Amino acid sequence: MPWVTPTLKETRILVRDKVKGNLEGADASIPNSILRVLADVSAGLCHLVLQYIDELAKELMPDTAVRWLDRFGHMWLKNADGTTGRKLATLAEGSVYLTGTTWTPVPIGQRLVGGVNGDVDYETTQTVFIASGGAPTPAPCRALDPGAGGNLEPGSTMRVVNPGPGIDTDATVITMDHGVDEETTEELRARVLLRIRQPPQGGANIDYELWALGVPGVTRAWCYPLEMGMGTVTVRFMMDNLRADEGGFPRQSDVNAVTQALDKLRPVAIKDMFVVAPIPRRVDVQIDRLIPDTPTVRAAIGVSLQLMLRDRAVPGQPIYAAWKNYAIMSAPGVISYTLTNAADDYMPSPGHMPVLGNIVYGRNL
Repeated sequence: MPWVTPTLKETRILVRDKVKGNLEGADASIPNSILRVLADVSAGLCHLVLQYIDELAKELMPDTAVRWLDRFGHMWLKNADGTTGRKLATLAEGSVYLTGTTWTPVPIGQRLVGGVNGDVDYETTQTVFIASGGAPTPAPCRALDPGAGGNLEPGSTMRVVNPGPGIDTDATVITMDHGVDEETTEELRARVLLRIRQPPQGGANIDYELWALGVPGVTRAWCYPLEMGMGTVTVRFMMDNLRADEGGFPRQSDVNAVTQALDKLRPVAIKDMFVVAPIPRRVDVQIDRLIPDTPTVRAAIGVSLQLMLRDRAVPGQPIYAAWKNYAIMSAPGVISYTLTNAADDYMPSPGHMPVLGNIVYGRNL
C-alpha cells in the first residue's frame, strides 16, 4: 500500500501508545505528566524526520523534484552554448540608428533605454561615427537586462542616456531580438525526462531533437531522416514562448542559430542537414447548435482547442475530427453541440504545422 506520512497529532498518539506498551503501568496520555511531555517532545522530533523523508522522496525523483531538479539538469543535460542544466536567460542583441553631427564619435558602451515601459537598459558594443550630413548611422547594440523583455520591434524608438555633444537623444531600432527568458521548471523537467528515457544513440532522431531543444528559446523539435534524400536529415522546431505573437513559428534568424548549434554536434557522416521552420496550416472549426451558447463557453472551447493542438500538433500530422470533438466536449460548461466540419484535417506536406484557425458558430436550437 502507498506510504502516507502521519500528521503531528497521529505521531503523538503513536509515541504515547509505544510508551504505554513498553513501560508497564505507565500512561503517557495524562495531561501535564512527565511521560506526556517527553512523549510529545519525541513525537515532534519524529515528525520533523518524517517530513524530511517525505521531502526527500519527492526530490530524489526527477519527475517530482523541485529544488533538486537543477541538479538533475546539470547531470543529464548539455545545452547548445556548452552550459549544463537549465537554459539561462539571454540578452537581446541587434543594432540601432543613431543621428547627430557629422563625424561625431559614439563610444562603445553608450547607454540607451527602451522597452514597452522604457525601463530596459542597452549599450552600444562598438564605437561608430555619425555619417556625413548626420545621416542615420547603424550601431551594434545589446540589452543589459537578460530576457524577452529586451526584444524590440524594428522602428521602435530608444532614448540615448547622457549623449555627448553632437549626438541626438533619439535612436531607432533596426533589429533587437533573441532575448529569451530563463527556462521554466516544467520545461526543464520535460527535457530531463526525455534525456533519461531516450539516451544518446550517435545521431538518431531523438539526438537531433535533444540538441535542438538545448538552444535557448526552442520549446519543441522534430527530426525527419531521409526526407531530402539518402544521407539527409531535416529538423523542424518551434519557439512557443519567444515567438508567441507569431504563433510560435521561428524566424530565419532562429533557424540560423539552430543550424549553427546542430552543425557542432551532428555526425560528420551526414551528407546534408536541413533546419527549417514549419509552415502554418490553419485548421478551422465549425460548431452548430451549441448548448449553452454563451461567451464564457465559447472562450473555454477556444482554450481547449488550443491546448489540444499544443499537445498533438506535429508537422505533417493530421488533426482528426475525434481530437476536435474531444477538445470541445472537454471545455467547461459544454452540454451539447454539432461539429459541422466533421472531417479529418490532413496536412498538404510533411512541413505543414496545424494551427487553430477560425471557430465559426452556427444556429442554435
